[in-house]
Amino acid sequence: MTSLDKPTTEDTSADDARAVTEAALFEAFGGVRGMVETVLPGLLFVSIYTVNKDLHMSAIAALAVSLVMVVVRLARRDTVKHAFSGVFGVAFGVVFAMMTGNAKDFYLPGMLYTLGLALAYIVTAMAGVPLIGLMLGPVFKENLSWRTRNPGRKKAYTKASWAWGLILLGKSAILFPLYWWADTTQLGWVLIALKIPPFLLAVYLTWVFLAKAPPPIDVFAEIEAEEERKAAASE
Repeated sequence: MTSLDKPTTEDTSADDARAVTEAALFEAFGGVRGMVETVLPGLLFVSIYTVNKDLHMSAIAALAVSLVMVVVRLARRDTVKHAFSGVFGVAFGVVFAMMTGNAKDFYLPGMLYTLGLALAYIVTAMAGVPLIGLMLGPVFKENLSWRTRNPGRKKAYTKASWAWGLILLGKSAILFPLYWWADTTQLGWVLIALKIPPFLLAVYLTWVFLAKAPPPIDVFAEIEAEEERKAAASE
């Protein structure tokens, strides 16, 4: 290997930063397992409903598989936040559909949540407190230091929040007309098809923006260093 082929310290630091960003995003958004837990209940609901048009059987099956996934995570002592959020989402859908007797209403709470989340991303980005930064700050151990001490990361978080907001808004623009015009099976299959691709696009854009941003300020390390300094000074 020549001197030109050897990786520089800057290259290594950049690679490390990208690896940390990838790991943090994987943790924050649940990874492959989180995506499966998001898709499976809805897929089961629409599959059963497509075959027999039985709202009660479809709803019970979707709720049951959500509960099973939570139990599995509890048994393995894994993080359950993604599974629990899935259970609550499915439960709201089941209750809504049972109350109205309209199978399409199984999807309505999730659609409203997506629209609300899209607006939250956009509004917080406009307000200078991007939601994605509030979510990922603790994961990167920087908390809110990016707001005042790291303008490059604030800019990246703002771009990422805009990306999430516009992508989810586009998804809502497709789904809500279908809620009124399409039947339950058509809406269900389109919704399943739109579960993963927009999510992956938003995560990818977040990774691109953060990989190019300055590294996070580890406020926890700063606190520990300050405590050690004070302890040493008092001795």
